[in-house]
Amino acid sequence: MVFAYHEVGFRCLEWLLGRGVAVSAVFTHEDSPGERIWFRSVADLARQAGVPVLVPPSLKDPALVARIREWHPDVIYSFYYRNMIPREILAIPRLGAFNMHGSLLPRYRGRVPINWAIIHGERETGATLHHMVGRADAGDIVDQEACAIGPDETAQDVFWKVTDAAVRVLARSHDAILAGRAPRRAQDESQATTFGGRRPEDGRIEWDRDGASIFNFVRALTEPYPGAFSEVRGLRFVIWWGRPVDLAAGERPDPGRIVSVEPLIVATRDGGFCIERFEWASAAAPQSRQFITGERVG
Repeated sequence: MVFAYHEVGFRCLEWLLGRGVAVSAVFTHEDSPGERIWFRSVADLARQAGVPVLVPPSLKDPALVARIREWHPDVIYSFYYRNMIPREILAIPRLGAFNMHGSLLPRYRGRVPINWAIIHGERETGATLHHMVGRADAGDIVDQEACAIGPDETAQDVFWKVTDAAVRVLARSHDAILAGRAPRRAQDESQATTFGGRRPEDGRIEWDRDGASIFNFVRALTEPYPGAFSEVRGLRFVIWWGRPVDLAAGERPDPGRIVSVEPLIVATRDGGFCIERFEWASAAAPQSRQFITGERVG
């Protein structure tokens, strides 16, 4: 039985089906109207394979739990399913329940771990398959594989790497899981970090940070994610790409001040940030959508 969503869900389910694994049912989500869908559909893949697809609003319905028991699943896999699976369901499969997470656990438990890793300037992340317990991403590790984060890579660039790693981890682990020999390596709680989900409103740039941190923030949130943003005169503009630049000591105004318009450079704590690609998000008159040297953004 599979609980899955997003591209990792698609690729891992695709691997199981290609291996001839009998998947009794797939639980997934409806696409959110406000979310840019840049990944393939788990539901479409399952239906094409003749696998029943369920999109319940909640997994806590006793009738649903009873129905899952009637399927007698040997294994439950969760591949980027967005809701916590209740303990009552985790206890059902004979051989256990396993989740694929997009980080090197115990670091970066929680939501959008790849974006958070890039925001924090990490040079490495990965995919981890672990036993599921009542706490999110806290169960014993079955297997994991690291992926490098390149200095200019975006969250989507890294996501493709992590997706490939997730499939390889699943392929390495599946036979042992079916044989009841899934490895168990306890997570070191002293090394655990946890981060929550991110909303578009969390993308506001803090210009009093150093240029490298702002660059990491921009590349972590650039397309296909909602983007980092700032405002001038109440008009929002989304920054899709840019670079830190050095400024002479005498040319450094307060962070957030526009240093130049062509190229567009905003002062940071340690220099400037050159905005190479941006988009106005506010529907204002064209003449008001302009930058003025010395003006503050924020």
